[in-house]
Amino acid sequence: MAVVFALTTFVSTALGGVVALRNRDRLHLVLGFTAGVLLGLVAFHLLPELFELSSYQVFGVPAVMLSFAGGFLALHLVERALALHRAHEGEYGDHHHPYVGLASALALVTHSFMDGLGIGLAFQVNQTIGFTVALAVIAHDFADGLNTVGIMLAYRHSARRAVLLLSLDAVAPVLGVLSTVLFELSERVLGLYLGFFTGFLLYLSTSDILPEAHARHPSGLTLVCTVAGVAAMYATVALS
Repeated sequence: MAVVFALTTFVSTALGGVVALRNRDRLHLVLGFTAGVLLGLVAFHLLPELFELSSYQVFGVPAVMLSFAGGFLALHLVERALALHRAHEGEYGDHHHPYVGLASALALVTHSFMDGLGIGLAFQVNQTIGFTVALAVIAHDFADGLNTVGIMLAYRHSARRAVLLLSLDAVAPVLGVLSTVLFELSERVLGLYLGFFTGFLLYLSTSDILPEAHARHPSGLTLVCTVAGVAAMYATVALS
């Protein structure tokens, strides 16, 4: 049963990517929506998960929140290092290095793998929990596909490379489900991973994708798309 749901996430992810590819001439709107979805994913899905996994503390601070800050700072440091390496600080706000976009897309692929892992582990508990988790993953995997393609195109990658990363993102949940027959992740490790990934996504949505969306098309419609992305993720989480 878990594998069946994993195959459904493949279709959902691929569909989201196709929508992004077919609207390249309106990429600023896609990016605005993508930023909203990522922000909503952080606020309504990932942070609540972190708070539930925050029992382990380091000097009075939840370890997952330290990991969250680490994820945010890691991407910032990578971007700054690349900008300094180019020795063109004035271009830092105008041109993002393609490697950052590739790393960001691969982070989403990793997250999709963890989604599949979550489905597999949930079904190991019981069918009801597995069904609920699977529906939630399927619902937001459409946004994952949209985000993967949107990020790749925003960082000046070709459509062919975007399709390759989309394919990896679509296959990742299936592999995640299959991996659960081999091992299990402890709650502490999963919490640290989620914390790092959440910080990574927050930086990506607020410091990269939103500025890119408004750089060439500063319109109210882009802002509307961002709000719509947040609302869509809220509705997804609420309904699931």
